[in-house]
Amino acid sequence: MDRFASLQLFIRVVDRGSFTRAAHEWGIGQPAVSKQVAALEARLGTPLLNRTSRGLHPTAAGQDFYDSAVRLLGDLEEAENRVARGSSNPAGLVRVAVPPALGGMYIVPQLPAFFARFPNVTVELSVGERRVDLIKEGFDLAFRVGTLGDSSLIARRIGSLRISTVATPDYLARHGTPSDPAALWSHNLVTPLLHGGTAEWLFLGPGGQFSLEPSGNIRSNDAGDQRAAVLAGVGIGRGPTALFAADLRAGTVVSILNDFAPPPSPIHVVYAGGRRVPGRLRVVAELLAEICASEPSLCLD
Repeated sequence: MDRFASLQLFIRVVDRGSFTRAAHEWGIGQPAVSKQVAALEARLGTPLLNRTSRGLHPTAAGQDFYDSAVRLLGDLEEAENRVARGSSNPAGLVRVAVPPALGGMYIVPQLPAFFARFPNVTVELSVGERRVDLIKEGFDLAFRVGTLGDSSLIARRIGSLRISTVATPDYLARHGTPSDPAALWSHNLVTPLLHGGTAEWLFLGPGGQFSLEPSGNIRSNDAGDQRAAVLAGVGIGRGPTALFAADLRAGTVVSILNDFAPPPSPIHVVYAGGRRVPGRLRVVAELLAEICASEPSLCLD
Protein backbone atom coordinates (compact mmCIF):
# COMPACT_ATOMS: atom_id res chain seq x y z
CA MET A 1 0.00 0.00 0.00
CA ASP A 2 1.46 3.42 -0.96
CA ARG A 3 1.96 6.22 1.51
CA PHE A 4 -1.14 8.19 0.54
CA ALA A 5 -3.35 5.13 0.81
CA SER A 6 -1.76 4.38 4.16
CA LEU A 7 -2.59 7.90 5.35
CA GLN A 8 -6.16 7.58 4.14
CA LEU A 9 -6.56 4.27 5.93
CA PHE A 10 -5.12 5.65 9.17
CA ILE A 11 -7.51 8.63 9.02
CA ARG A 12 -10.44 6.27 8.50
CA VAL A 13 -9.40 4.14 11.50
CA VAL A 14 -9.22 7.21 13.76
CA ASP A 15 -12.53 8.62 12.46
CA ARG A 16 -14.33 5.31 13.01
CA GLY A 17 -12.49 4.33 16.20
CA SER A 18 -12.31 0.75 14.98
CA PHE A 19 -10.15 -1.44 12.76
CA THR A 20 -13.20 -3.53 11.91
CA ARG A 21 -15.39 -0.63 10.75
CA ALA A 22 -12.55 0.89 8.74
CA ALA A 23 -11.85 -2.50 7.13
CA HIS A 24 -15.52 -2.95 6.22
CA GLU A 25 -15.67 0.46 4.54
CA TRP A 26 -12.46 -0.22 2.61
CA GLY A 27 -13.56 -3.70 1.61
CA ILE A 28 -10.52 -5.43 3.08
CA GLY A 29 -9.96 -7.71 6.05
CA GLN A 30 -9.46 -6.42 9.58
CA PRO A 31 -6.02 -8.07 9.91
CA ALA A 32 -4.83 -6.17 6.85
CA VAL A 33 -5.86 -2.86 8.43
CA SER A 34 -4.09 -3.71 11.69
CA LYS A 35 -0.97 -4.69 9.74
CA GLN A 36 -0.92 -1.40 7.81
CA VAL A 37 -1.28 0.70 10.96
CA ALA A 38 1.41 -1.36 12.70
CA ALA A 39 3.72 -0.80 9.72
CA LEU A 40 3.03 2.93 9.88
CA GLU A 41 3.86 2.99 13.60
CA ALA A 42 7.05 1.03 12.94
CA ARG A 43 8.13 3.45 10.22
CA LEU A 44 7.49 6.45 12.48
CA GLY A 45 8.99 4.78 15.52
CA THR A 46 6.13 5.62 17.89
CA PRO A 47 2.67 4.29 18.81
CA LEU A 48 -0.15 6.17 17.08
CA LEU A 49 -3.14 4.48 18.70
CA ASN A 50 -4.17 3.47 22.19
CA ARG A 51 -6.02 0.17 21.97
CA THR A 52 -8.51 -0.36 24.84
CA SER A 53 -11.68 -2.36 25.44
CA ARG A 54 -13.63 0.81 24.64
CA GLY A 55 -12.09 1.23 21.21
CA LEU A 56 -9.20 2.98 19.54
CA HIS A 57 -8.01 6.47 20.41
CA PRO A 58 -5.02 8.36 19.03
CA THR A 59 -2.00 8.95 21.23
CA ALA A 60 -0.63 12.49 21.43
CA ALA A 61 1.71 11.64 18.56
CA GLY A 62 -1.14 9.94 16.74
CA GLN A 63 -3.37 13.01 17.03
CA ASP A 64 -0.60 15.24 15.71
CA PHE A 65 0.00 12.85 12.81
CA TYR A 66 -3.76 12.58 12.13
CA ASP A 67 -4.13 16.38 11.99
CA SER A 68 -1.20 16.66 9.59
CA ALA A 69 -2.46 13.80 7.42
CA VAL A 70 -5.94 15.31 7.13
CA ARG A 71 -4.46 18.69 6.22
CA LEU A 72 -2.11 17.15 3.66
CA LEU A 73 -4.80 15.12 1.93
CA GLY A 74 -7.22 18.08 2.00
CA ASP A 75 -4.62 20.25 0.26
CA LEU A 76 -3.96 17.51 -2.29
CA GLU A 77 -7.67 17.14 -3.04
CA GLU A 78 -8.07 20.86 -3.56
CA ALA A 79 -5.02 21.00 -5.83
CA GLU A 80 -6.35 18.11 -7.91
CA ASN A 81 -9.72 19.86 -8.23
CA ARG A 82 -8.06 23.06 -9.40
CA VAL A 83 -5.91 21.35 -12.00
CA ALA A 84 -8.67 19.04 -13.22
CA ARG A 85 -11.00 21.99 -13.77
CA GLY A 86 -8.31 24.25 -15.18
CA SER A 87 -9.03 26.96 -12.63
CA SER A 88 -7.43 28.44 -9.55
CA ASN A 89 -10.88 29.08 -8.12
CA PRO A 90 -12.25 26.95 -5.24
CA ALA A 91 -13.80 23.75 -6.52
CA GLY A 92 -15.57 20.66 -5.26
CA LEU A 93 -18.53 19.54 -3.19
CA VAL A 94 -19.41 21.15 0.16
CA ARG A 95 -21.97 19.31 2.29
CA VAL A 96 -23.71 21.66 4.72
CA ALA A 97 -26.13 20.77 7.54
CA VAL A 98 -28.67 23.54 8.08
CA PRO A 99 -31.78 23.99 10.25
CA PRO A 100 -35.23 23.88 8.64
CA ALA A 101 -36.63 26.94 6.84
CA LEU A 102 -33.47 29.05 7.12
CA GLY A 103 -31.86 27.27 4.17
CA GLY A 104 -34.75 27.89 1.83
CA MET A 105 -35.42 31.43 3.04
CA TYR A 106 -31.90 32.81 3.31
CA ILE A 107 -29.25 30.54 1.80
CA VAL A 108 -30.83 29.35 -1.46
CA PRO A 109 -31.77 32.88 -2.67
CA GLN A 110 -28.09 33.88 -2.40
CA LEU A 111 -26.77 30.91 -4.38
CA PRO A 112 -27.13 32.36 -7.91
CA ALA A 113 -24.75 35.22 -7.05
CA PHE A 114 -22.47 32.81 -5.19
CA PHE A 115 -22.27 30.39 -8.13
CA ALA A 116 -21.55 33.28 -10.47
CA ARG A 117 -18.42 33.95 -8.36
CA PHE A 118 -17.55 30.30 -7.69
CA PRO A 119 -18.95 28.20 -10.56
CA ASN A 120 -16.88 25.13 -9.65
CA VAL A 121 -18.25 24.79 -6.11
CA THR A 122 -21.22 22.48 -5.53
CA VAL A 123 -23.32 23.06 -2.39
CA GLU A 124 -25.33 20.21 -0.91
CA LEU A 125 -27.82 21.26 1.80
CA SER A 126 -29.03 18.70 4.33
CA VAL A 127 -31.97 20.07 6.32
CA GLY A 128 -32.85 18.81 9.79
CA GLU A 129 -33.24 19.67 13.46
CA ARG A 130 -30.75 17.17 14.86
CA ARG A 131 -27.07 17.91 15.25
CA VAL A 132 -25.17 15.79 12.77
CA ASP A 133 -21.79 14.23 13.44
CA LEU A 134 -19.70 16.01 10.83
CA ILE A 135 -16.90 13.47 10.71
CA LYS A 136 -18.88 10.24 10.89
CA GLU A 137 -21.60 11.44 8.52
CA GLY A 138 -19.29 13.11 6.03
CA PHE A 139 -20.40 16.73 6.37
CA ASP A 140 -18.04 19.64 5.73
CA LEU A 141 -19.88 22.44 7.53
CA ALA A 142 -22.81 22.83 9.88
CA PHE A 143 -24.91 25.91 10.65
CA ARG A 144 -25.59 25.54 14.38
CA VAL A 145 -27.85 27.45 16.73
CA GLY A 146 -27.38 27.44 20.50
CA THR A 147 -24.60 26.71 22.93
CA LEU A 148 -21.89 24.42 21.58
CA GLY A 149 -20.66 21.43 23.55
CA ASP A 150 -17.02 20.52 23.95
CA SER A 151 -15.67 18.93 20.80
CA SER A 152 -12.75 18.95 18.41
CA LEU A 153 -14.76 21.03 15.94
CA ILE A 154 -13.67 24.53 15.01
CA ALA A 155 -16.47 27.07 15.49
CA ARG A 156 -16.87 30.58 14.11
CA ARG A 157 -19.58 32.80 15.59
CA ILE A 158 -21.45 34.38 12.68
CA GLY A 159 -24.77 35.57 14.11
CA SER A 160 -27.52 35.47 16.71
CA LEU A 161 -30.94 33.86 16.50
CA ARG A 162 -33.76 35.87 18.03
CA ILE A 163 -37.16 34.48 18.98
CA SER A 164 -40.49 36.23 18.39
CA THR A 165 -44.09 35.51 19.32
CA VAL A 166 -46.32 36.61 16.45
CA ALA A 167 -49.87 36.73 15.15
CA THR A 168 -51.80 38.48 12.40
CA PRO A 169 -53.48 41.81 13.23
CA ASP A 170 -56.81 40.21 12.30
CA TYR A 171 -56.37 37.33 14.76
CA LEU A 172 -55.50 39.75 17.57
CA ALA A 173 -58.45 41.99 16.70
CA ARG A 174 -60.77 39.00 17.02
CA HIS A 175 -59.23 37.34 20.09
CA GLY A 176 -57.34 40.07 21.92
CA THR A 177 -53.66 40.65 22.51
CA PRO A 178 -52.15 38.72 25.46
CA SER A 179 -50.39 40.97 27.96
CA ASP A 180 -48.14 38.29 29.42
CA PRO A 181 -47.17 34.68 28.59
CA ALA A 182 -49.71 33.18 31.00
CA ALA A 183 -52.50 34.78 28.94
CA LEU A 184 -51.55 32.55 26.03
CA TRP A 185 -53.49 29.67 27.62
CA SER A 186 -56.72 31.23 26.35
CA HIS A 187 -55.47 31.38 22.75
CA ASN A 188 -55.10 28.91 19.92
CA LEU A 189 -51.37 28.29 19.62
CA VAL A 190 -49.61 26.99 16.53
CA THR A 191 -47.83 24.06 18.14
CA PRO A 192 -44.30 23.08 17.07
CA LEU A 193 -43.25 19.44 17.25
CA LEU A 194 -39.66 18.41 17.92
CA HIS A 195 -38.41 14.81 17.92
CA GLY A 196 -41.98 13.53 18.18
CA GLY A 197 -42.97 15.72 21.14
CA THR A 198 -44.21 19.25 21.72
CA ALA A 199 -41.49 21.89 21.84
CA GLU A 200 -41.82 24.18 24.85
CA TRP A 201 -42.03 27.94 24.56
CA LEU A 202 -39.64 29.68 26.95
CA PHE A 203 -40.07 33.28 28.09
CA LEU A 204 -37.98 35.53 30.29
CA GLY A 205 -39.52 38.47 32.09
CA PRO A 206 -39.39 40.48 35.31
CA GLY A 207 -40.57 37.43 37.25
CA GLY A 208 -37.89 35.18 35.79
CA GLN A 209 -38.22 32.30 33.35
CA PHE A 210 -41.62 31.02 32.33
CA SER A 211 -42.18 27.91 30.23
CA LEU A 212 -45.34 26.91 28.45
CA GLU A 213 -46.27 23.81 26.49
CA PRO A 214 -48.28 25.24 23.60
CA SER A 215 -51.60 23.71 22.65
CA GLY A 216 -53.82 24.31 19.67
CA ASN A 217 -55.67 22.62 16.85
CA ILE A 218 -52.70 22.66 14.46
CA ARG A 219 -49.40 20.92 15.16
CA SER A 220 -46.43 20.62 12.83
CA ASN A 221 -42.74 19.75 12.86
CA ASP A 222 -42.13 21.98 9.84
CA ALA A 223 -41.26 25.63 10.43
CA GLY A 224 -42.68 26.61 7.03
CA ASP A 225 -46.05 25.07 7.91
CA GLN A 226 -46.05 26.85 11.27
CA ARG A 227 -45.43 30.16 9.53
CA ALA A 228 -48.19 29.43 7.02
CA ALA A 229 -50.64 28.70 9.85
CA VAL A 230 -49.83 32.01 11.53
CA LEU A 231 -50.25 33.91 8.25
CA ALA A 232 -53.60 32.18 7.71
CA GLY A 233 -54.80 33.58 11.03
CA VAL A 234 -55.15 30.19 12.69
CA GLY A 235 -53.51 31.33 15.90
CA ILE A 236 -50.43 32.68 17.66
CA GLY A 237 -47.07 31.27 16.65
CA ARG A 238 -43.56 31.47 17.95
CA GLY A 239 -40.23 30.86 16.34
CA PRO A 240 -37.05 32.43 14.98
CA THR A 241 -37.59 36.09 14.16
CA ALA A 242 -35.82 35.34 10.88
CA LEU A 243 -38.71 33.03 9.94
CA PHE A 244 -41.15 35.94 10.12
CA ALA A 245 -38.78 38.82 9.27
CA ALA A 246 -40.34 39.65 5.89
CA ASP A 247 -43.86 39.32 7.33
CA LEU A 248 -43.01 41.64 10.23
CA ARG A 249 -41.60 44.22 7.83
CA ALA A 250 -44.71 43.97 5.65
CA GLY A 251 -47.04 44.21 8.64
CA THR A 252 -48.84 40.96 7.81
CA VAL A 253 -47.90 39.77 11.31
CA VAL A 254 -47.01 41.68 14.45
CA SER A 255 -44.68 40.76 17.28
CA ILE A 256 -46.19 40.49 20.77
CA LEU A 257 -44.84 39.84 24.28
CA ASN A 258 -41.55 41.48 23.33
CA ASP A 259 -40.74 42.23 26.97
CA PHE A 260 -40.68 38.48 27.64
CA ALA A 261 -38.44 37.40 24.76
CA PRO A 262 -35.52 35.13 25.72
CA PRO A 263 -31.97 36.30 24.97
CA PRO A 264 -30.67 35.55 21.46
CA SER A 265 -28.97 32.23 20.84
CA PRO A 266 -25.54 32.21 19.18
CA ILE A 267 -25.19 31.01 15.60
CA HIS A 268 -21.95 29.29 14.62
CA VAL A 269 -20.59 27.71 11.49
CA VAL A 270 -18.58 24.67 12.53
CA TYR A 271 -16.16 22.40 10.71
CA ALA A 272 -13.69 19.66 11.55
CA GLY A 273 -10.47 20.81 13.20
CA GLY A 274 -6.89 19.78 12.67
CA ARG A 275 -6.63 20.89 9.08
CA ARG A 276 -6.21 23.92 6.88
CA VAL A 277 -9.66 24.84 5.64
CA PRO A 278 -9.96 24.10 1.88
CA GLY A 279 -10.94 27.06 -0.26
CA ARG A 280 -14.34 25.61 -1.12
CA LEU A 281 -15.25 25.34 2.58
CA ARG A 282 -13.92 28.79 3.31
CA VAL A 283 -16.05 30.53 0.66
CA VAL A 284 -19.23 28.70 1.74
CA ALA A 285 -18.57 29.58 5.40
CA GLU A 286 -18.08 33.19 4.34
CA LEU A 287 -21.38 33.06 2.44
CA LEU A 288 -23.18 31.97 5.62
CA ALA A 289 -21.49 34.76 7.58
CA GLU A 290 -22.49 37.35 4.97
CA ILE A 291 -26.10 36.15 5.05
CA CYS A 292 -26.29 36.56 8.83
CA ALA A 293 -24.62 39.97 8.70
CA SER A 294 -27.09 41.25 6.10
CA GLU A 295 -30.26 40.15 7.93
CA PRO A 296 -31.05 42.13 11.13
CA SER A 297 -32.85 39.17 12.69
CA LEU A 298 -29.70 37.02 12.31
CA CYS A 299 -26.84 39.48 12.76
CA LEU A 300 -24.51 39.43 15.76
CA ASP A 301 -25.68 41.08 18.98
